[in-house]
Amino acid sequence: MAMTVTTKDTTALSDAELADMADLCVDREPNFDIGFLSKQREEWVLVTYAKEGSRLRGYSFCSLERIGGTPSLLVGLLLVDRNAKSDQTLRTILHDQFRRALLAFPDEDVLLGTRLTSPDGYRAFLGLEDVVPRVGYRPTGEDRAWGRRLAKRFGAEKAIDDKTFVMTTAPGPVGGLDYVAAKGPVPEGVHSLFAEVDPASGQRLVVFGWAMAEALASGKLPR
Repeated sequence: MAMTVTTKDTTALSDAELADMADLCVDREPNFDIGFLSKQREEWVLVTYAKEGSRLRGYSFCSLERIGGTPSLLVGLLLVDRNAKSDQTLRTILHDQFRRALLAFPDEDVLLGTRLTSPDGYRAFLGLEDVVPRVGYRPTGEDRAWGRRLAKRFGAEKAIDDKTFVMTTAPGPVGGLDYVAAKGPVPEGVHSLFAEVDPASGQRLVVFGWAMAEALASGKLPR
């Protein structure tokens, strides 16, 4: 069955839709309940969800905004149902978000920023340039400044270690990209970046990369 995707303002999200979203992880981490998702509805501008027929397969809360003048696609939360079609679900959601980014920022490079719970999340950055942090790369002062800016936007500026990009917050529901790859490969070596990350205790890895204008215009992101 074909997968469909919808993006709309979070203000148009009903309580029934929030309940469906909560049901996707009612019995597993990260345990996004209705109360937590209601707060996300207030904190983010857009919600994207993918369905297979009438069945919800994944969703995301995001915002298209400028940080210090830089066009940015900020993904506050993205959750994918853990099944054989998780890769397709992730691509479907991100593809529509990149399409929105192209419309909002035509002919501009756009920064994608989010928080990851596992190495699998790096697949969201396939096709992007200058991803930070990455294996074998020492972040610059500007990279570290971006880490702090993103942590601030995610509500915890002082909770990030700007050398490792690990963000530590209080236990409980914490936003981020929750996705387990079904078949596709995870970029080589990224497991090492999660050596000090304990998602269950509220830790996340802040990651960002650049979607170049040409790649956005091609309509082929993520790859």
